[in-house]
Amino acid sequence: MNCRQFITILGAAVVLLTSGCASLRPGGPQTMPAACLATCDRLGIAPTHYILTVNIARQTASLFEKNRFVESFKCSTSRFGIGEALDSDRTPLGLHRIAEKIGDGEQPGTIFQDREVIGNVSELGVAAGTITTRIMWLEGLEPGYNRGGNVDTHERLIYIHGTGDQHSLGRPASHGCIHLADPDLISLFDLLPSGTLVWIAAR
Repeated sequence: MNCRQFITILGAAVVLLTSGCASLRPGGPQTMPAACLATCDRLGIAPTHYILTVNIARQTASLFEKNRFVESFKCSTSRFGIGEALDSDRTPLGLHRIAEKIGDGEQPGTIFQDREVIGNVSELGVAAGTITTRIMWLEGLEPGYNRGGNVDTHERLIYIHGTGDQHSLGRPASHGCIHLADPDLISLFDLLPSGTLVWIAAR
């Protein structure tokens, strides 16, 4: 039986969860965050075909297609915690979009500096690989919260990108950006068009 079985009782859709599907319960990690959709509605922004959500407490990124869960990935967010202020090295919360994509076709472990290729982890070492493989540059969509002034995500250079230290994934380790494993990053980079919404939440 499929994990999601919908039946209609008196016009109300009810989700029946089979054993092993407890994580699909409302509010669970495989449920589209209601706050994301509420923020889209408040800002008058239509949800994109794909939405990527980041859960800082769990150190996971989850992919949704048409608001249905597809897959989760281990990630790393800032070791300095949550925050939107310039020069804080913290990971911002709220609604974002992928503004620019950089590094298409580059080899895994490619190292970027100022978004230009300078080498590869295999040549320069893990410590040099602070930004690697692919870059998805985020833009905040909430004025005064993560967009504009001293809290502008794009101006802060907040990316989704790879890291030379793949063993750090699953725990806070970045300087504000979101790290993903190379295979996951490449797959998402190839799948998600610019403009795709990204929701970052504390939990």
